[in-house]
Parts: sequence; structure tokens; C-alpha cells
Amino acid sequence: KAYTIQVANPRPGDRVLDIAGGTGDLDLAFAPKVAPNGQVVHTDINEAMLSTGRDRLLDEGLSLPTVVCDAEKLPHRSGQFDLVSVAFGLRNMTHKDVALAEMCRVLRPGGRLMVLEFSQIPVPGLQWAYDRYSFNVIPVMGQIVAGDRDSYQYLVESIRKFPDQETFAAMIRTAGFAQVKYRNLSLGIAALHSGWKI
Repeated sequence: KAYTIQVANPRPGDRVLDIAGGTGDLDLAFAPKVAPNGQVVHTDINEAMLSTGRDRLLDEGLSLPTVVCDAEKLPHRSGQFDLVSVAFGLRNMTHKDVALAEMCRVLRPGGRLMVLEFSQIPVPGLQWAYDRYSFNVIPVMGQIVAGDRDSYQYLVESIRKFPDQETFAAMIRTAGFAQVKYRNLSLGIAALHSGWKI
């Protein structure tokens, strides 16, 4: 997430929309960078998660607009934001193409999309080993640590169903973005995708 902030390079006065912002990690980092005249809007479809994030932000002295919304039907006007970010939330969206098109719509021309998401390791042997670890260890650890095997089982299954880097980059282009790039992190366990609205 720190690398996402670094690459996004928000500037004072920027308007930032953080989608699936949950506990507010990115919002907390974006807010001081866009101050004093910018704005960060903290959103999530899950009201309980959003509430937890809002409380955390308030504890840190930040009062940000907080909106419960579906990324496939953003309640914001077209061209409203300079930057749209999503960290580890896009793979949970049912219609990823619709959500990406909405993100493009709410960006101003010259605005930027940043999507940080779990991805695929581009080395078959390493991917095979990571899959074995993911499916056999992570759910067990979820049961031991959190008492919740099912959520961690869903996590690893949703990661495997998410498009690989090239396929997802093509989806971003189809949604209307240009100069689409991705950077593999941790050998491709995660990837940071970016694109510009021209």
C-alpha cells in the first residue's frame, strides 16, 4: 500500500476517491498529501467496514467524507476526481468491467486509476508452490488465528479466479484507460495496475 501511495504521487489540491476503502489505510496516507485544499472520499459497499474505517480516521484526527456505495454504481458526478484507488477490493466486485467503467467516468481527463490487487506469479513452478501453500495453509491459519476457515478459503479462491496481469490490464484498457501499466510486487503475488483517463 505504501508503494501505491508513492506511485500515485497525489499532490496538494487533488481530489481522491478511494473505493473499497474499508479500514482507511490508503485514505490515511492520501489525506496529508492532498492537504490543505484537496479532498479524499472514503467509500465501501460494506457499511460495518466503512464505519470501522471512519472511526479509525477520526481517531487519527481526520474527518473525511465517508460514503456507502457500490463501485458498479458510483454516486459521484462525471469528471469529479483526479485519482481513483482500489486496494484489494476489485476482485470481490461481481461485474469488474462495469466497476472499471464507472471509475473511468468519475475521473477527470488526465486523471489516474490505481488498482492494487492479488495476482498471479508469472513463474509456473513458483505459482504451483504458492497455490499449494494458499489452499492448504492459509485456511488452516485462518481457523487457528481468527476462528474463521471459510473466509480465508474464500480469500484464496477469489485470488485464483482473478484475471492474470495481462488480462486485467486489457480489461482496464477496454474500460477507457490509456497508458495502462502494471508492476509485480512480491514476485507477482500482488500487482499494482495503473491507467490514465485521456
